[in-house]
Amino acid sequence: MQQLLEALRGVLPDLRFTPGPTFYWSPETNEVFYRDGATEEKAAWSLLHETGHALLGHTTYKRDIELIKLEVAAWEKARELAGQFGITIDEDHIEDCLDTYRDWLHARSTCPSCTTKCLQQNDARHYRCHNCHTTWKVTPSRFARPYRRAVAQPTPIFAAEME
Repeated sequence: MQQLLEALRGVLPDLRFTPGPTFYWSPETNEVFYRDGATEEKAAWSLLHETGHALLGHTTYKRDIELIKLEVAAWEKARELAGQFGITIDEDHIEDCLDTYRDWLHARSTCPSCTTKCLQQNDARHYRCHNCHTTWKVTPSRFARPYRRAVAQPTPIFAAEME
């Protein structure tokens, strides 16, 4: 891990690599944070992944599905970087990491009333069910448990006519 870190610093002098509690990319400070003292193979893969975010200029996302696209792109860049340094990233590891985001999106997009899978609305924090018309709000955090709170809404006109 230390050898990879030094190699990255050598080829990417404009990017800062900083010890931290976990691996992540900070576009605000142009820093890749890494878990200091980490020696396992997965740590090197995480470092390459976060460096991928940096090199791709990832800053933010507006829709949940965009986050998954950013994560896929960062892993693709990590594979490319790994090849340059003679490292092979386990494909199962990549899929396991991406599965955490897929699971997160699945939980957020599931209607709290009828469990239909739905699409995010124009307002990035709201979803609306195309089946039962429930609307719910989700937390902006990708680290928080995906609570879904239904938002009160008027009865649709067609439903009132059917009664």
